Amino acid sequence: MNLEETLKQLEALGDEKVRKQNKKQGAGENQYGVKLGEIRKLAKKIKHNQELAFGLWKTGNVDARFLAVLLMKPELLSKEELEYLVDSMEFVRVADWLNSYILNHHPSKEELRKEWLKSENTMALRCAWSLTAERIVKSPERLDISAILDRIDIEMPKAAPEVQWTMNFALAYAGINFPELRNRALAIGEKLGIYKDYPVSKGCTSPYAPIWINEMVSRQNK
Repeated sequence: MNLEETLKQLEALGDEKVRKQNKKQGAGENQYGVKLGEIRKLAKKIKHNQELAFGLWKTGNVDARFLAVLLMKPELLSKEELEYLVDSMEFVRVADWLNSYILNHHPSKEELRKEWLKSENTMALRCAWSLTAERIVKSPERLDISAILDRIDIEMPKAAPEVQWTMNFALAYAGINFPELRNRALAIGEKLGIYKDYPVSKGCTSPYAPIWINEMVSRQNK
């Protein structure tokens, strides 16, 4: 399946409700509004195709980029290619897919995490903090969690909203997984007050760090 054929299939799967939802979440006009489940089905049909994936990505189309992520193999991507993908990202949900399906499985993710923590690019920083949050949970060895909390305390209030979101994951995970730092994480969350008034659906946990931390610790204790 070539690029033109793939785009036609995506366009045919477009849904007005999904388009409106994507726009509310920050996507622009360059999208078809395809349900993520349909994108996954199409990816299974096409299978891995690195060349097609980059062709889809370069269109800038939201749905094409979701599909592109699923068609890539992390281990085949160079550091330069990953930097290109991150630098050219615009929609946070695509960024989250890239983190989940590509960056979290790339052999150079720790090197990139450290580099992107120094970046002035919003999406690179968002990815760096997402990778940091993952490390706090899965591989905290040789990670200075206290220094991470210092940085969150200082930088999170002025960070872009896209970056605040993944910094908040790092803050919450530090408080949940490290009892000796829990009170400090709670204090930082209370002082910053970020997401304190965030609307939450019934049955869901608030992203406000103090509520999130206490709720998860309570579940662990049960």
